[in-house]
Amino acid sequence: MMPLNYAILKLFTDGRTACPEEVIEALKADYAGYKALNKKEVLNTLLTAVSNGLLEEASFELDENSEIRIYFRSNAEGIATINSYIR
Repeated sequence: MMPLNYAILKLFTDGRTACPEEVIEALKADYAGYKALNKKEVLNTLLTAVSNGLLEEASFELDENSEIRIYFRSNAEGIATINSYIR
């Protein structure tokens, strides 16, 4: 099984747009026992990927608790980069 941060990035190589909660839901079957599979750590991983040019912020909305929910996606160049390093 690949490291959690790699799995998070690989989720976006199919062109999806997702928020941290959706990333957690998509990975919980395989990574449920990982302490880092929580909103704070997943958001940190996603924002780091944005800083490194692998992902971009796609949209924002308020959730049911009036907290900002950020959606992320990867463009074609980011997808190619992720796939070249993570097989």
